[in-house]
Amino acid sequence: MPLTSEKDLQQLKNRILELADKSYTRSVYTYTPFLGLSEQQVFHAVEREVSYAGYEMNGGSPICERKIIRFGSPDNLGYDEPFPITHIELRPATPKFAEHLTHRDFLGALMNLGIERSTIGDIFVRNKEQGALLFCHENIAEYIIDNLNQVKHTNIKCDIPKGEAVLEMPEPRTVSVTVASERIDAVVAKLYNMSRNSSQDLFRAGKIFVNGILVENTSYQLKKDDAVTVRGYGKFLYYGPSGVSKKGKDRVEAGIFG
Repeated sequence: MPLTSEKDLQQLKNRILELADKSYTRSVYTYTPFLGLSEQQVFHAVEREVSYAGYEMNGGSPICERKIIRFGSPDNLGYDEPFPITHIELRPATPKFAEHLTHRDFLGALMNLGIERSTIGDIFVRNKEQGALLFCHENIAEYIIDNLNQVKHTNIKCDIPKGEAVLEMPEPRTVSVTVASERIDAVVAKLYNMSRNSSQDLFRAGKIFVNGILVENTSYQLKKDDAVTVRGYGKFLYYGPSGVSKKGKDRVEAGIFG
């Protein structure tokens, strides 16, 4: 469900309001499709308006970025209901001859099946032999298992493993940089080796998220443990000040993923 216009934004906003109202008036759980970070901002813009219905966000694992929003809560409705999310192992049929496949390779193969992006959550690419772990809407899981048999030139086997999906957050690489201040635009510029103007362009393009929330204020002061996503570049955890350089400038540390 990529948002390409004001009309798209308004339609998603209206749908979120409708789902919250339906949950509250009919005493049932209602669900959005999988929403990316940009789409989640539409929800955050109306979060207070729909809080009366109760809500929860889930992507299948705590480290998932794409999430489904469920309206309703056990306290309000008197019962609980699981999110309609399934995880599927996408493994090479013959690991010895498997290619090195990327996130784009797996996503492209899924889209070639005619699947809507909104039914697909996060895809975690493992190593060459293990393939990837996919989170998707339960309604599309069987179709994927029956039809996804190849990614690029690699034959794939799809299975739903038993139990919950267990994913460990990869260890970030600690980086120390010298900055004029803890302003987010300054830290992003240093960490990703770009000019200050280039980092500010990312803010104007809506590509910077802190703890899942879109940030457009380039002077935002980073706080310890802020999780920052820079679309097109990656993610990092901000660790905070680490001392002063020989020239008297502040040094800060961050953990970069990928």
